[in-house]
Amino acid sequence: MSQKSFTDLYPSVWNGTSVRSEVMAFAEEYKQFISRCKTERETAAETARIAREAGFRDLDGMLSRGEALKAGDRVFVTRQGKAAAFFVIGSRPLTDGLRLICAHADAPRLDLRPNPLYEKEGLALMKTHYYGGIKKYQWTALPLAFHGVAVKKGGEKICVVLGEDPADPVLYVSDLPVHLAADQMKKKLAEGVSGEELNLIVGSIPLNDEKDGGVKAAVLKLLKERYGLDEQDFASAEFEIVPAGGARDAGFDSSLLASYAHDDRVCVYPAFRALLAAERPAFTAGAFFVDKEEVGSQGNSGMNSHLMENVVSRLVRATGGSPFDLSEALERSALLSADVTVGFDPSFAAAFEPNNTARLGSGPVLMKYAGARGKSGANDASAELMAFVRDIFDEAGVRWQIGGMGRIDLGGGGTIAPFASKYGMQVLDCGVALLSMHAPYELASKADLYETFRAYAAFLSSGAELKAYLG
Repeated sequence: MSQKSFTDLYPSVWNGTSVRSEVMAFAEEYKQFISRCKTERETAAETARIAREAGFRDLDGMLSRGEALKAGDRVFVTRQGKAAAFFVIGSRPLTDGLRLICAHADAPRLDLRPNPLYEKEGLALMKTHYYGGIKKYQWTALPLAFHGVAVKKGGEKICVVLGEDPADPVLYVSDLPVHLAADQMKKKLAEGVSGEELNLIVGSIPLNDEKDGGVKAAVLKLLKERYGLDEQDFASAEFEIVPAGGARDAGFDSSLLASYAHDDRVCVYPAFRALLAAERPAFTAGAFFVDKEEVGSQGNSGMNSHLMENVVSRLVRATGGSPFDLSEALERSALLSADVTVGFDPSFAAAFEPNNTARLGSGPVLMKYAGARGKSGANDASAELMAFVRDIFDEAGVRWQIGGMGRIDLGGGGTIAPFASKYGMQVLDCGVALLSMHAPYELASKADLYETFRAYAAFLSSGAELKAYLG
């Protein structure tokens, strides 16, 4: 008997598919979403807006009015403007557990420093601090856009987006020309461009022909006139620098998508759409979109906080439960950590273990553990949970595959899974495979995007008993 290859075990979604039109239509909707949602704030605001239009009600507002929740109710909460959670109340009590999907809405980028603007040699520049794990040299010589919010004294918020409209100017981080880069080219890739060299060029015309400080003064004048921003307002601002422009089809056959921030909005979107599609599930269905995953999930909008338990405690209260019900509800829950993983890249085949690396186009990836080297930082889902999820997907006709983070000692990566599992709930990583993860533009398969939506929808709607697998 011949041994089956990885692609024999986990064939492409495109093979024999009868839903190609649905795949392409879903991808078009996702392209619009990810092109609008470049930051975690924009993602939280956009999902909340769509949820309201779909009939979801603000949970905090309901609690303040003393309203109770019943099966079929659809509610949402937002936190710090950067995290959001959405729920469809099930027919079973919360103490039987919830079916949850959690993705992160932040992405690698450049952030402005609190005092960013300066002038040097006739140019106005802004200092940045990179956010998350990036290859710094990839962020030079690109058209960049400016997104974010400043909060002025007294609390007035000013939102700014510059560089997305084709008529907008863009910003730019320079690099040495190859003609003068002999010393730079001798350095290791990690040292070719330093963090202190990731400076935005933002202007070159001086104010009133001034010589010293005139270009900086001109930029400040423009910021004041256009946005009402003073120089000190940067101290209470969150401005993010991201690649300019929207998602694009890739490949002669348009089967792929190239975009900034597939990690992790390629999981946010199908999870959100799956939650919107949930109707009267047996177990309460929920989708969390959190912040700060790329820097360790710290902060009050990250998963390594009390955000999840605080939100679920409100559900318990609104359904008539007691404070003692919270721990049972969380402990008996099952959660898919909806995060991306690496896809096999034939151009860099030596970095991957071919029998345990996902392929683009073969569906969502079940990743038993992430972490680095000796599974450091991994959640390591149980065999029982793997079987439970496999059965749900197989029953729904979902094509899925297994995957890992490449060859063991080359690096690795983490997800929010360990932070959810601290509640005792069953947690499994399940998301989309990417090429060029954490690059300014990442590559995803449209087939994987759609099949991941189908997988998440099956998981949220399933009435299967997890305890039957756990014994």
